[in-house]
Amino acid sequence: MSAREAKQEPQGVGMPLSSPSVSLGSLGKTRCPMCMELFKVPRILPCLHTFCTTCLEKLEPFSVLALRPSDLETSPEGARPWDKPPPPPPPPAPPQESQLSILCPVCDTEVDLPPGGVKSLTMDHLAVNEVLQQNLQEDTPGVVCDLCSDREVDNRCLTCKVNLCQFCSQAHRRQKKTSSHSVMPMKDLKGYSQIGKQIMCSIHPAEELNLFCEQCDQPMCGVCVLGEHRGHTYDLIGNIIHKHGNSMRELLHSTQPHVGSLERALAQIEGVGSALRCRMDALSADIREFCDGYITAIREHRDQLLKQLEDLRIQKENSLHLQKLQVEQLLADLRTGVEFTEHLLSNGSDLEILITKEVVVNRLKKLKKADYSIGPGVDDGICFSPQEKAGQYGGYEVFGAILTKGVDPAQCILQGEDIHKAWEKQKVTFTLLCRDILGESMGRGGEHIRVSVIHKNKKDCVLKTMVQDNNNGTYAISFIPEDPGPYTVCVCVREQHVQGSPYTMNVRRRRRPHPGVFHCCSFCSSGGKKSARCACGGTMAGGYQGCGHGHKGHPGRRHWSCCGGTEEKSECSWKVEDEISSHRSLVRTVAL
Repeated sequence: MSAREAKQEPQGVGMPLSSPSVSLGSLGKTRCPMCMELFKVPRILPCLHTFCTTCLEKLEPFSVLALRPSDLETSPEGARPWDKPPPPPPPPAPPQESQLSILCPVCDTEVDLPPGGVKSLTMDHLAVNEVLQQNLQEDTPGVVCDLCSDREVDNRCLTCKVNLCQFCSQAHRRQKKTSSHSVMPMKDLKGYSQIGKQIMCSIHPAEELNLFCEQCDQPMCGVCVLGEHRGHTYDLIGNIIHKHGNSMRELLHSTQPHVGSLERALAQIEGVGSALRCRMDALSADIREFCDGYITAIREHRDQLLKQLEDLRIQKENSLHLQKLQVEQLLADLRTGVEFTEHLLSNGSDLEILITKEVVVNRLKKLKKADYSIGPGVDDGICFSPQEKAGQYGGYEVFGAILTKGVDPAQCILQGEDIHKAWEKQKVTFTLLCRDILGESMGRGGEHIRVSVIHKNKKDCVLKTMVQDNNNGTYAISFIPEDPGPYTVCVCVREQHVQGSPYTMNVRRRRRPHPGVFHCCSFCSSGGKKSARCACGGTMAGGYQGCGHGHKGHPGRRHWSCCGGTEEKSECSWKVEDEISSHRSLVRTVAL
């Protein structure tokens, strides 16, 4: 996996709030976060994390294609590429240079490497001094001479700020240029809080960096002034440090508040995370307690159902066994009587038959009058309804009940006015009442109902039926006959016909609708108008030409104002001849 792919890899769901990168960067100021050892030639990345040079060189760089200036041009807002005329072909562009980058192992920031690679990154001299100071405090071996790099350090020149072995110390004292320098044994430097080290120019290693080029914004040595920085504005580092230090302090002061804000935000996030974990633990306990209780309730309900089923089995088997014994005894008695009588009539003499006649006749008459049931006294009408409410167990609502009542198709009946008569293109509705063997309503639904309506004269005319389960033992059956004529209606429960099924239903042609109103009287339906009339012929005193309750001619029940018919679902018998012979006020009543 490349470094870029590693960066783009998504973080795992459910990771702790504290990132591993935080612990990787909190190893102190003297140890490399990668190798965990004291810094060796430490270098600073632009993200301000420091690593050993060798550790950075082990990272796998990836290439980022550098964009040409023409690639960064943008069109005016709202302009579309196809709205502009095509530009002239550009001259051949030089090959694009690729920018090498690495990912910081601590913060995962993409860092662009300078052209010189890792070794061109800024040296962390502060870390170098801190490593040196720690070595002095802990008497850690391995600090080598800054001049020969072969022997361990014995002394330190406080003037040059270089570490010297015994041999280089002697040479340092003999040289005229450095003979006046203050050289101190390393063991005597343990009490010093800060130990500086001379920083030399990378271009002129023999020269110390003591000047600062304002134009190039970088330190330089005295030789650099005469070379590539010739003519630039510069000054001693000690003279301009206040200017640049104050600028950095101002930037630091404006940046520091963000640290506090982010720390507070992190504390809030961690607080919410802690509260979330506590909440999740509490909810998990509640869920487990609820589910465990529900499981216990379901198990208790299961055991109760199984016990109830076992009791029903014993009860029905005992009843069947008793009935079986009674039937077997009666069958044996009948066979004995029949066989004895047949043998007597076949083999006995006339006198023998007459002698035993009275005994045989009395026995056969008694056997003939014996009361017995052809069918079993009980049936297997036991079913389990998972959706049936079964009450509560331990405070939990449970479902599932054993139903002992079985539907008996022979006891099921059809109810409704539209069973035998219907009109074409008008909806027919009637009700099926399911009952058990004792004729009692089932009181529940769930039965398989099959309904078929077929025209007797047109076998291909099969009506589409709808069955609605009312969940109370009744089922609403409806269909719409398209053609008049006789239809065969079959209603089956558990593939057995119910009472009266199949039967013939006559469908009449579409009846004439009533243009009037089905009212109690003209006075009520017209709002007390005297001119309103009714086809029933009733009148009221006081100038009312229509009918009224208890007055002359009123049929005594609700009726149609147009024809006087008393059946609401009926064909209108009013004819045009009646309109001609009647008064025009009747038409107004009909319109009402």
